Amino acid sequence: MKPNHLKKSVFLLLFGITGLACSTERDHLVTIETRHGNMYAILYDQTPAHKANFLKLAEEGRFDSTEFHRVINEFMIQGGDVFGLENLPEEEWYTLPAEIHPNLIHEKGSLAAARQGDNINPERRSSGCQFYIVQGKVYDELTLNTDMKKLQEAFMRFLQLESNKPLREKYVSHYQNGEFDSLNALMLSKKVELEQFLNVNLDNEKRPNQLQAYTSVGGTPHLDDGYTVFGKVIKGLDVLDKIASEPTDRMDKPANPVVMKVKVSEINRRKITEEYGYEYPDAK
Repeated sequence: MKPNHLKKSVFLLLFGITGLACSTERDHLVTIETRHGNMYAILYDQTPAHKANFLKLAEEGRFDSTEFHRVINEFMIQGGDVFGLENLPEEEWYTLPAEIHPNLIHEKGSLAAARQGDNINPERRSSGCQFYIVQGKVYDELTLNTDMKKLQEAFMRFLQLESNKPLREKYVSHYQNGEFDSLNALMLSKKVELEQFLNVNLDNEKRPNQLQAYTSVGGTPHLDDGYTVFGKVIKGLDVLDKIASEPTDRMDKPANPVVMKVKVSEINRRKITEEYGYEYPDAK
């Protein structure tokens, strides 16, 4: 064989091996079974500690019979209290180091790790078992790019002016009637005026990936950069919505328990894309 033919053959062989490797690369598909149906999820490689921990608990069957014990409509569903179910002493309730990435956000369907608050957990370490699935809601761009806490503080100062008595009465009416969407819309309508009158900046501009997600599929943007997002539901969002709509008690626990069973399967990544519609970021 001539040298140039040999080089060409070697190149084709290497190309074929590379293509074969890409087509046979496998990933873990998580199936969360509930009485409302199944949710299917993938776990992110960017959060290796959380991915490995979740898979270990699932493969050992330790999530089975745990409940979605905290459910808040238009916010999230939380479950997976393995340690509580197994009656482990609190000193054995291990935590995981935070793996927070700006590209992994709280869009609808995201899996994220529950944790204790910053006041006792400044490192933002995650629970070793409890997780939540984001439902949230869709936002308009103006709301998304506004610091709503600062807006409310500025608006309340503005209402103290005697000349704003009609505006104050409208605010009180919305509040007393529980019309909170109308109340927010009223405050947002005064944003520019408030910034000019009080000489304040009420912006809270979001990153492009946040804008795209939260104005389309929705989610819970205020949790970004504070909790570890480690996976995503890629099929079964209707099941998420059904669970989020469950009647709950004062502690946000469903009156009719929503028990889960979690299974893990190793599947070709290409098959996951074809059957579940999830596009891997590094896919070509």
